Amino acid sequence: QVQLVESGGGLVQPGGSLRLSCAASGINFSFNVMSWYRQAPGKERELVATITTVGGTTYADSVKGRFTISRDNAKNTVYLQMNNLKPEDTAVYYCNARRSGRVPSWGQGTQVTVSS
Repeated sequence: QVQLVESGGGLVQPGGSLRLSCAASGINFSFNVMSWYRQAPGKERELVATITTVGGTTYADSVKGRFTISRDNAKNTVYLQMNNLKPEDTAVYYCNARRSGRVPSWGQGTQVTVSS
């Protein structure tokens, strides 16, 4: 059974930082492309960052230079370091795992709220 469990969300002031984690089980983690998505109230879910199986990374324009995605295959975990957070970063953040020929997997989400 595939499980993706996000953690690390919370309330932070503008300009602050958070580090999200997503622990995976039930998949061959190193063979999966891992991504972070987010969904703000009333908006569609959007792709934030992706890391490939060989460590290549891509980011949404809105987070470039502020967010960093990384992975630790030994721990079956993907991270999202978020710096200089803005109120518009407020959303539920979801972890996603995908592999060719397999149904993508999603976590349950973790709330990030940026507010003074």
